[in-house]
Amino acid sequence: MSLQFRPSADPASRPAAVTAAGAAEMAPVLTAILALSAACWVIAVWLMRGMDMGVATQLGSFWFFTAAWITMMAAMMLPGAAPAVARHARARGMLRAAPLFAASYLAVWALAGIAAYALYRPHGTTVAGAVVIAAAVYELTPVKRHFRRGCHEDAGSGLRYALRCVGSGIGLMGMLVAVGVMSLSWMAVIAVLTCAQKLLPAKAAIDVPLALAIAGLGLVILIAPSQIPGLTPPMMLGRQGDRQ
Repeated sequence: MSLQFRPSADPASRPAAVTAAGAAEMAPVLTAILALSAACWVIAVWLMRGMDMGVATQLGSFWFFTAAWITMMAAMMLPGAAPAVARHARARGMLRAAPLFAASYLAVWALAGIAAYALYRPHGTTVAGAVVIAAAVYELTPVKRHFRRGCHEDAGSGLRYALRCVGSGIGLMGMLVAVGVMSLSWMAVIAVLTCAQKLLPAKAAIDVPLALAIAGLGLVILIAPSQIPGLTPPMMLGRQGDRQ
């Protein structure tokens, strides 16, 4: 027997139900999503221990990276998606709709990880700086705004919602891959940004300074990479010093 939500039969009483009973009905879904995310953070710390080498990071085997990436995506992306998962379960009238939505959402991010694995190579600070600046530019494009608006709308399925969120977050995720794909510190920074963008409406007063800050980070990476902790391993810094 599946657990079902019980929407109010009286249309006039539905706004009150959303604010009171509706919130109570969503609580188990939200709690489960956040608990899963927290558990995945713990697993990610264990999996990624000693892996971070900044721009010189090696991804390891395909299966290891896939497991690590899916864990990372669950840790980073589920908190911001939790309200959408709960809304979907409530609209469908049953709690079992929530894991299906979340699984399809993570499946799309897993495919993005496979693409990243295929394209990724250890690289230098010039590539990292260029990717970060490109991410800053993307933050201000109409394409970004379009996909970000989609993250605030009911998508009807985890697949559709994930495609919108990948479109919104692809610049920030590219930045993560470029500066330290196995860095827990950068992972946390990108997680906060993507979560905020899923939950909060776009505002130029916030988004433009953020994009400028990201662009500034990219310039620092290009001009003085040694100023960014953990970006380059000591051996790479030594070779850069010899060339100077």
